[in-house]
Amino acid sequence: MRRRPAPPLIMPVLALLLALGGGGCVNQRPDETALLAAENQAGTYRLVATSRAVVEICDRLELELAGAPELAGLPERYAGVTRTGSPMSPDLEIIKLIAPTEVAGPDMLQSELEPAYANAGLPATFLNLRTVRGLYDSVEYLGNKYGAGEQARAMLAEYSERLAALETARDGRPGPRVLILMGMPGAYVECTSNSYVGNLVEACGGINVTADPVDGFVNWNTEDLLLADPDIILRTAHALPEQVAEMFGREFAENDIWKHFRAVQAGRVYDLNHAVFSTSANFRWPEAFARLEEIFYGGAAS
Repeated sequence: MRRRPAPPLIMPVLALLLALGGGGCVNQRPDETALLAAENQAGTYRLVATSRAVVEICDRLELELAGAPELAGLPERYAGVTRTGSPMSPDLEIIKLIAPTEVAGPDMLQSELEPAYANAGLPATFLNLRTVRGLYDSVEYLGNKYGAGEQARAMLAEYSERLAALETARDGRPGPRVLILMGMPGAYVECTSNSYVGNLVEACGGINVTADPVDGFVNWNTEDLLLADPDIILRTAHALPEQVAEMFGREFAENDIWKHFRAVQAGRVYDLNHAVFSTSANFRWPEAFARLEEIFYGGAAS
């Protein structure tokens, strides 16, 4: 498969985004979970969450945290919690001072962070937040380990009910062929089913026209994308959504090849809310399902 060239200045950003979409084993240590459950339920654990998504899981489970990332808009219950730096580059010295019993973060950063945690002697767990199912597996893991099993079971039940409602609303209708573009200022990549947005599309019955056995993001040549013949093109942003919207506007207006796409000719190009359709699974997935149901089948699931 041919790759289209990217501007040299954007390559470091593309490399980071492609790394975020890669695989990696989820280290959720079920044997240790059983051994430590009693101690954790007694409130003696010191849990550090290193990403917004993990913090939101802990908040919904009403768990205490000993450390949280340096991000704006975190839940109020963690206002006084020690800040541990950015999700992609946690401050290991601060985390070591916390003396955590567990450091929990997304497995999208496992290959970058696991060696550093190991060298620092920090017990790290990497949660699968690339899919909605992975999000709820993480809910179940943390809930059972830290004495919030009841909250976790309630959340899992809600998830199962929402999936059933979506399946009923689809009523066996075949899903469309979909091209998913994720942009940043100056460049864009395609999302495969190994990415979170790709997983959302697949869960709603869409057929992703870009495939890769491992990577969540690929960089196909536009001629190959044209041959893939998508029914629908979805566009979202990795960051800086206003600048990305301008970039996509210029790309589709100035790059002549886009006018030959059947989806463009039919007016089936849709811009998605990047806060809902992000790189990591989050609890706004029902909004994502409703939006995709509307785009794919003409109406939102109940």
